[in-house]
Amino acid sequence: MINVLLADDHHVVRSALAALLSLEPDLTVVAEVERGDEVLAAARAARPDVAVLDVDMPGMDGLAAAAALHDALPGVATLILTGHGKPGHLRRALAANVRGFLLKTAPPDELAAGIRTVAAGGRVLDPKLALTAWDLADNPLTPRETDVLRLAAEGAEAPEIAERLHLSAGTVRNYLTAVVTKLNARNRTDAARIAREAGWL
Repeated sequence: MINVLLADDHHVVRSALAALLSLEPDLTVVAEVERGDEVLAAARAARPDVAVLDVDMPGMDGLAAAAALHDALPGVATLILTGHGKPGHLRRALAANVRGFLLKTAPPDELAAGIRTVAAGGRVLDPKLALTAWDLADNPLTPRETDVLRLAAEGAEAPEIAERLHLSAGTVRNYLTAVVTKLNARNRTDAARIAREAGWL
């Protein structure tokens, strides 16, 4: 029997997935959570073989949750199930040691097969997403530029970003100028949109 943890902030989606997986003779859902920051505690308590994680969740996104899960419980295989096939997300998933990446539009039998594959140590990747990622340029932003842009995208102004990242306000403005230039954006709002659509934020 393969024990599965489900993490998705949409109750209807999570319940539907649990119901579909319960029809499989070798799969059982042992935990369900709606927030990314609940994944690790639930996994420690339920000890699943596979964690199926949505990308967009409150508290912590599914990719950060996957990385934390891998660090704490490397024996739990992770499979990202998302409605947004952003190539940047795929790259982050690979960096987080995710073993599977499927779109929510995948047929139920494909999801069940994917869970079995990652539980057995294999990898699963939506072929359409693989082709898109192959063609996408690498993220041109440094980790620090990404941190600055993420806070700016949340509405923080340069002085607040400087305080939170222990930088000077002038340095923050320089980072934002560099980000706008690198992404060929009109302004920081446009830069945030470009980075989000690429899956870099």
